[in-house]
Amino acid sequence: MHLVTGEIITAMPELPGVRAGLLHVFLQHTSASLTINENADPEVRADLSASLDAIAPEEFPYRHSSEGPDDMPAHVKTSLLGCGLVIPIGAGRLLLGTWQGVYLAEHRDRAEGRTAVLTVWGELR
Repeated sequence: MHLVTGEIITAMPELPGVRAGLLHVFLQHTSASLTINENADPEVRADLSASLDAIAPEEFPYRHSSEGPDDMPAHVKTSLLGCGLVIPIGAGRLLLGTWQGVYLAEHRDRAEGRTAVLTVWGELR
């Protein structure tokens, strides 16, 4: 679980110019996902990861196994969390709650780089 809120904000230099709108974040992968959750206590990340591992363990008898034992559990976890988020924008900032952060959940043991598409719709200041 990687907290990526800061990276998203940095990747959007136009964000301060948006009075009101929406940010759509889309992850272009099938074995990683996006979620919004608590960003204050790092134990939340560990617990989320452990919970997902319990829901979709590598030891399950999956049929799709040609890409390694962590591949199909990664697909299940991505289906549970999803690959896209919509976040409201107001007064030039993401309107996340006080304790909310955006996470990229990596579900493979050895993943390559991940790519997200950021799209903003809104009214400029």
